[in-house]
Amino acid sequence: MAQNFVQSVVRLHKLHRRFILSGSRSYCQAGVEPLTLTQQHNGIRRIILNNPKKRNALSLSMLESLHKSILCETNRKDLRVIIISAKGTVFSSGHDLKELTSAQGREYHTQVFSTCSEVMTLIQDIPVPVIAMVNGVATAAGCQLVASCDIAVVSEKSTFATPGVNVGLFCSTPAVALGRAVPRKVAMEMLFTGTPISAHDALLHGLVSKVVPENQLEDETLAIAQRICQASQPVVALGKATFYRQMAQGRDAAYATTSKVMVDNLALTDGQEGIKAFIEKRKPVWSHKAEKAHD
Repeated sequence: MAQNFVQSVVRLHKLHRRFILSGSRSYCQAGVEPLTLTQQHNGIRRIILNNPKKRNALSLSMLESLHKSILCETNRKDLRVIIISAKGTVFSSGHDLKELTSAQGREYHTQVFSTCSEVMTLIQDIPVPVIAMVNGVATAAGCQLVASCDIAVVSEKSTFATPGVNVGLFCSTPAVALGRAVPRKVAMEMLFTGTPISAHDALLHGLVSKVVPENQLEDETLAIAQRICQASQPVVALGKATFYRQMAQGRDAAYATTSKVMVDNLALTDGQEGIKAFIEKRKPVWSHKAEKAHD
C-alpha cells in the first residue's frame, strides 16, 4: 500500500507538470480578476471561486483555474487541508451553458467535460482532505463539486439541485458524484425532476456533513480544518487513499485491503509515535514524514 501511495504522489507530480506545460489560460493579466483566489495559512489552503457575476459557473477557464489551484504544490509539508468556497450568493451554477452550444463544437464540449472529470477525481485523489464551504446555491456541476469533496459544511440557506433535465441536458456527470453520496432513489428524484433540496434535506440524505447558521459557517469550517491539521500528514493521506479504494470494493476485499493498510500504518514512524504518546499520556509529536519505524 505504501508503494501505491508513492505512485499516487508521482502521478500527481506528472499531472501538475503536464498542466503547467500545456499552456493553460492566464488569469492574472492586467485588469482581469483571477477566476479563483488562493490563500494559504497555518496548513490550510483557501480556494475561492471568484466569478459571482456569472454565478461562479464552471466554465472551462474556471475549471482550469480550479485545477491549478488544487494541484499546485500538493506535496508541501505545510499543506494539510484545502477549503473550497465561493464569492457571492451562488456557490456554483454548474457549467456555462454558453460554452455548450453547437457553435463551440464537439471537440470543445469534450474538453469541458474531460477537464471537469479531472477536477472532480483530483479532489478525491490528492493526499489532503478537501472541504466544501457552501453558502448559497449549488446546482448541476456545482452540486457535483460539493458531492466530490471529502467534507461539506453548508449554511442553512444553501440549496442543491441537478436541474439539467429541464434544459435538455441530463446531469449525467454530476450523477457520478451525487449517486455515490446519497441514496439511489434520492439521486434519481433530483436528476429526473431538477427540484432543489434544502440544506437540511441534503444533510439528511448524506450529501453534506454539517448545516450551520450563516454567521457560523466560516468558524465551523475552520474548526474542522484546524482539527485535521492536528493529525499526522502521512497518516491522513494514507487513510484518505484507503477509504476511497475500499469503498469501491466488496466487503471481503475491503477488509483484506484495510487490514494490510493498518499494518502499513503501524510501520510508519508517526504511527508508532501516536501509540507511544497514548501509552505515555502525552501529546504526540508528529514528524509529518512518510518514514518507517520498522519493516
